[in-house]
Amino acid sequence: MAPATMASTFALSDQQIRTIASKRVFFGHKSVGANILEGVRDLMAADSRLKLKLVTSGDPSSVQGPALIESEVGENGIPSSKNAAFAAALSKGMGTQGGIAMYKYCYVDVTDSTDVPRLFEEYRRGIESLVVEHPNVRIIHITVPLTTVEPATKAWVKGVLGRHTARAANIKRNEFNRLLKQTYPADSIFDLAEVESTLPDGSRSYFSSGTDRIYTLAEEYTTDGGHLNELGRKAAAERLLTLLANI
Repeated sequence: MAPATMASTFALSDQQIRTIASKRVFFGHKSVGANILEGVRDLMAADSRLKLKLVTSGDPSSVQGPALIESEVGENGIPSSKNAAFAAALSKGMGTQGGIAMYKYCYVDVTDSTDVPRLFEEYRRGIESLVVEHPNVRIIHITVPLTTVEPATKAWVKGVLGRHTARAANIKRNEFNRLLKQTYPADSIFDLAEVESTLPDGSRSYFSSGTDRIYTLAEEYTTDGGHLNELGRKAAAERLLTLLANI
């Protein structure tokens, strides 16, 4: 089905929109995060009721009043740098109002060679410290984004040749996401990976590994296998705003 024919069922009530507009949110990200924010702008352009204050700043305390404050954090391929950059941004404070804060890893931060339990434990310990240090900040957790994958036969050949495969990397990303969802309440998780793998008709993009379903980025949502196109970024933005409306 062509993206242009895929209908959206997204709708926010006036009260939900007022709720979102009343919040202070800090979002640390890299390129897929920028795609999601572009999706938010798409939704604002399509719905005149949705008037959000979008501000780019690594110092959320410098922004007055309700706003969606966004900034790039860390370096791709070095997830510990993102942990540190997010903590540094929050150390400047969210202002007396407090607010909501979240950051995400990129798909390149979790590869087929990643020690997922170690990475998740580092993330979990960091979040524990932030919760203690910033009691007036609600932390939202974000699942690791996915990529599309090569056909099974091509992945098999790559494996025989000792080459990296997108399938193996997505197995690791699914593992991290399972740990995240087992550890934190559903209402504190922005499940980006679920959005990326779920088409508007409710079907999922996945492959099987043993008895496990390994979810992948739907090809309809991307032009390069990792970043989100207009359809994908809109789906992710819709899920994010819905989550914020219900916090």
